Amino acid sequence: MRSSNNYVLTFAVIMTLVAAVLLAGAATFLKPMQDANRKKEKQQNILTVVGKTGENDYKRFDELITSLVIDENGSVVEGIKAFDIDLAMDKRIKAKDASHKLNYPLYVFEENGKKTYILQLAGVGLWGPIWGYVALDEDGKTIKEVVFDHKGETPGLGAEINTAAFESQFQNKRIFNENNEFVSVQVTKGAKPEGEMHKVDAISGGTITSNGVSNMLMEDIQFYLAYLNKSQS
Repeated sequence: MRSSNNYVLTFAVIMTLVAAVLLAGAATFLKPMQDANRKKEKQQNILTVVGKTGENDYKRFDELITSLVIDENGSVVEGIKAFDIDLAMDKRIKAKDASHKLNYPLYVFEENGKKTYILQLAGVGLWGPIWGYVALDEDGKTIKEVVFDHKGETPGLGAEINTAAFESQFQNKRIFNENNEFVSVQVTKGAKPEGEMHKVDAISGGTITSNGVSNMLMEDIQFYLAYLNKSQS
């Protein structure tokens, strides 16, 4: 009986090791493809907010878009690639360690002599990460377009943040008020006066995700203000 038990235990250990080796090998083999897919998704989102959605535009990404990395002082950081920054991870580290220095990716599109600044955002919804990109007009104060996405929000509720109906509300909204104070754009419930420039309608039944979008916009756009102010001077 003892011999039989030893055989079963040995077999189980061997199978566990084989499975671990196979999984590790598969992860290593698939990583380059997964990284390429993530990069392509980022590029497509960035191009979308500046109205470039053709396959040829994607192939010309590096010609159309200038990629920068900036610090909290609005200075350009050399030696770091924008696409290498995991903004969500960096923000989680910052939440635990206040000394951790954040750097943010910034993308610039120029056409007909006018610049569009594309800001990258990362936040938290009801069930997990949410993220997005905001395109600001050359004045650095007016939203031209946004795109949001999520990892696991509820279909029909929080998942609505990446629908055209929700995203289109942000077009031409202003992130500064009439006193030139930064107010971002808030996602709120309730009726809004005609011509409201700093608020959009929240998602029905998606209060926590809507609040997550508001917090993400306020926190992340604010990080870019130092750079945007310098670019306007």
